[in-house]
Amino acid sequence: MTNKTVQYAEHLERAVAEGKGVQPLTALDPELTIEEAYQVQLATIRKKTAAGAKVVGKKIGLTSLAMQQLLKVDQPDYGHLLDDMVVENGGAISFSRVLQPKVEAEIAFVLKRDLIGPRVTALEVLLATDYVLPALEIVDSRVADWKIKLQDTVADNASSGLFVLGGKPVRPDALDLPLVGMALYKNGELMNTGVGAAALGDPAACVAWLANKLFEFGITLKAGEVILSGALSAAVNAEPGDTFRARLAHLGEVSVRFEG
Repeated sequence: MTNKTVQYAEHLERAVAEGKGVQPLTALDPELTIEEAYQVQLATIRKKTAAGAKVVGKKIGLTSLAMQQLLKVDQPDYGHLLDDMVVENGGAISFSRVLQPKVEAEIAFVLKRDLIGPRVTALEVLLATDYVLPALEIVDSRVADWKIKLQDTVADNASSGLFVLGGKPVRPDALDLPLVGMALYKNGELMNTGVGAAALGDPAACVAWLANKLFEFGITLKAGEVILSGALSAAVNAEPGDTFRARLAHLGEVSVRFEG
């Protein structure tokens, strides 16, 4: 781990400590590579796990063509999910826990056996999955005003914030994941709709991409881990007092509210 990696991780951590976004790393270092950005992410995760946090899964970001085009990339990215990011279904999130949150609806996979890259297929993902659930991901950025490039979000743990699992466990072979419909409501108003195919054509393909990508870093997806497979529609801004609810066909509902 280089001094630069440590310094950049501390720069992002300052946003949390001070309660306001910081300058993008790509503004400080225009030559920052994606590989270096992942090393910054891993440095932050190592520090948090050393302090007692536990990795409970992973999240996949940039799974929609629109977001990839926006950041001028041709593949997703990923981040780590920690046990202190879990919010109970129907629970409340204090706004003191977030900086500039947005909410996305996703399909979550819970694994029953390890997935080891580099040649994992979508079918192998389904066979390794215990069940799927509806999920809300609260994405957040330590970078002021979300002024991010790919390297910035990668270093910032793929802009991870919190997540909520809901609904009822369903075996993945009991439904056609690309065709699962989703409706996202904010304060009772329909904000977005989507389908499973919005995530790289198939949420299971997203998880396969992740298993294969992690191979580059010597990381394996473990049995019991939660994998957030990617947003099924655009993220929606959250403010204190807002309530979000997502309904996914065959999977049920998941909800959360924000408090001041």
